Amino acid sequence: MKNYLKLVNFEFNRVVKLFTILLGITLVVQMAGVIVQSREYLGRANEKMNEDLMSKAQFLTDYGQISFAHIVRSVWFLGPIALCAAGVAFYIFLVWYRDWVGKNTFIYRLLMLPTTRLNIFFAKISNILIMTLGLVAFQLILLPFEALVLKWMVPDDFRNDMGVKETITSIPELTIIIPNSFVEFVLYYGAGLLAVAILFTAILMERSFKWKGIIAGVLYSAMAILVLISPVLLQELVLNGFFYPMELFVIEIVMGIIVLAVSIWMSGFLLKKKVTV
Repeated sequence: MKNYLKLVNFEFNRVVKLFTILLGITLVVQMAGVIVQSREYLGRANEKMNEDLMSKAQFLTDYGQISFAHIVRSVWFLGPIALCAAGVAFYIFLVWYRDWVGKNTFIYRLLMLPTTRLNIFFAKISNILIMTLGLVAFQLILLPFEALVLKWMVPDDFRNDMGVKETITSIPELTIIIPNSFVEFVLYYGAGLLAVAILFTAILMERSFKWKGIIAGVLYSAMAILVLISPVLLQELVLNGFFYPMELFVIEIVMGIIVLAVSIWMSGFLLKKKVTV
């Protein structure tokens, strides 16, 4: 456990610059979006009421009040989230391939550490999870402050106040990264963890067998996906709805656990027996 925690800390220190940059971009762009969109709304209100002599009531009838949900739906808000997701996806591949870069490949030192090689796999996948949850936690912390900036800038009459939870539930894109319940949290992030484990196994196959490993990795990924969706296919095409929804749900969870266990075992085997520098 001590060696595993040391590896997790070491891996996080290697990604902390990327992590900090993503946090900074999220903070700056989203705050700028709140300010810019609030000013645009107020500018439109001033233009209509002062130049076109429209009453406040008529303006609110025609254009409505601004709410935090309007800002969250904009590219100012969703853009940084998409960038963070892309950054994490990029790092899923970088976390392995960078160890082979350079004249003195770093993977050699990792493989020679006095600990089970499977700890390398666990440390890297844990780091992906920590990075993802850290970005989500930062977003949750940021939301109330962004809503507060909106309140400071827009008068009460022109503003429809929404709580953070209400804002999240009203936007499907946000409920994916910020689930509404603990069960959804476990399911969404468990599925993400499973996807990363499958990708890691495919990458290790490529690292172990080169060009043949690419084919093996693609086949393994396809096989894993087929195993995961097989209960649904059987339910729809063969069994004619034999299982109740809850039974099918439990079967899918069991299949996911099996695929995760196989991916971890396969990755451990490749790291121990096949991966070379």
